[in-house]
Amino acid sequence: MFEALPNLIENLPAYLGGHMRLSVAAILTALFVSLPLGIVAARNPAIARPALGVASVLQTIPALALLALMVPVLGGMIGFLPAFIALTLYGVLPILRNTIVGLQGVDVTVREAARGVGMSPVQSLMQVELPLAAPAIIAGIRTATVWVVGAATLATPVGATSLGNYIFSGLQTRTWAAVIFGCLCSAGLALLLDQLIAAIERALRSGERRGSIGAALATVLVPVLVLGVANIINSSASDSLGAEMARAESGLSDAPVLVGAKSFTEQYILADVIESRLRAAGAQTDRRDNLGSTVVFDALRSGEIDVYVDYTGTLWANAMGEDAPIGRHLMNAAVSSWLYESSGIVSLGRLGFENAYGFAVTRAFADANELETISDLARLSSLSVGADPEFFARPEWERTRSLYGLDGVEQRSMDSTFMYDAVQNGAVDVITAYTSDGRVLAYDLVVLEDPLGALPPYDAVILLSAEAAQRPAIARALAPLLGAIDADLMRQANAVVEVERRPVSEAAQLILDATQP
Repeated sequence: MFEALPNLIENLPAYLGGHMRLSVAAILTALFVSLPLGIVAARNPAIARPALGVASVLQTIPALALLALMVPVLGGMIGFLPAFIALTLYGVLPILRNTIVGLQGVDVTVREAARGVGMSPVQSLMQVELPLAAPAIIAGIRTATVWVVGAATLATPVGATSLGNYIFSGLQTRTWAAVIFGCLCSAGLALLLDQLIAAIERALRSGERRGSIGAALATVLVPVLVLGVANIINSSASDSLGAEMARAESGLSDAPVLVGAKSFTEQYILADVIESRLRAAGAQTDRRDNLGSTVVFDALRSGEIDVYVDYTGTLWANAMGEDAPIGRHLMNAAVSSWLYESSGIVSLGRLGFENAYGFAVTRAFADANELETISDLARLSSLSVGADPEFFARPEWERTRSLYGLDGVEQRSMDSTFMYDAVQNGAVDVITAYTSDGRVLAYDLVVLEDPLGALPPYDAVILLSAEAAQRPAIARALAPLLGAIDADLMRQANAVVEVERRPVSEAAQLILDATQP
């Protein structure tokens, strides 16, 4: 872990700054929404019940699902806004509930005494009821803070920068130091904010106004300072005048090119390759990593990102909603035509390799059970199949089960990071491996043949948004990659990260060296 520490610390200002901005904004907004609503609801049970009911229902939705739902709700927008709205909703319940409980717990005789000395309802609320309910309300704020800071790590798949960038990329590249570092930073941030709020509470209880003001200022200034450091670092890394002139000459100076990537190793490598090609042509770039298949496509369609690599089979099934596969060339033509006609998206072309699903088993398991094709699996009395959760929701899984008679198999959903170890260790019998994955060779897996054509082709293609397609310099910069990356080269690059545990940048450089125009 200590060897990776310099690289991890290099990204800390940006990741921590993004995490704090997102968390603090969501917590403050949840407070401004929940406190007035709680005050009104505490005096009116007809409002309290539905308000708590709606907040409770929102809280039962898993944070990742709530974050992902915000993307289509906002028309494909990714980044800060969908994450901010979802986290605000997530933080409402504890503050709202504790405000209602705290105010309703104020003794009736105290309220009557306040009225008896001539206080108005507002004076009674501000000078008597809220101070007495403050411990419960602050406890709710502290709970919301811990929840929101923790849930903010899940904002990475919707394009928001957070400490989750460490965790998601670390899981996919098997860089456990990054996972641990991200978890420790997130936990430390939650504890820090919790203790700052606790300091405000102690100061209020003791009547030390100066202490409460200082703690409140610290709560505000800490994220501001972190963001300031991040901005300074980003500014120091800005391009020189000469680079700016090069961008102007290349036609890429008008706006940064936003490069998207899904949440697995191959996508990180290809996004690095695309960024390097664009920067060599004089472009400024920005990245949006760890996006889900649906999220990244919606972001491209809405113009939130400019370019990313997708796969024809994924687009055929997920975006177009088609069930039966067709030939490779027909599918590529049909997908390209549909993308342009429906959204103005341009399929720049195929990279030259296919990353398809393939049913893979260990060589020992294949030899022991005489397995050569997927149809041979139907002979086994019991069978467990491990796959990423997306595969089991795809039409090709239903088609595979139907064509090969695999209805009785046990489905084991897991992150792709753990599939290969699972089949090697015997936790599952079969996995849906990715055919361009370097671990297929490293783990000596046998990919079973698909004689009935249940699995569609998955040619890797570069997609440009409608806006990016209007900037010819982008296409010119990426053209040397088309048809230049074959399956062997992609497997070697993937193995650099997944087997040899070297940085993504080295894997990207391997491809760049092999595809020099």
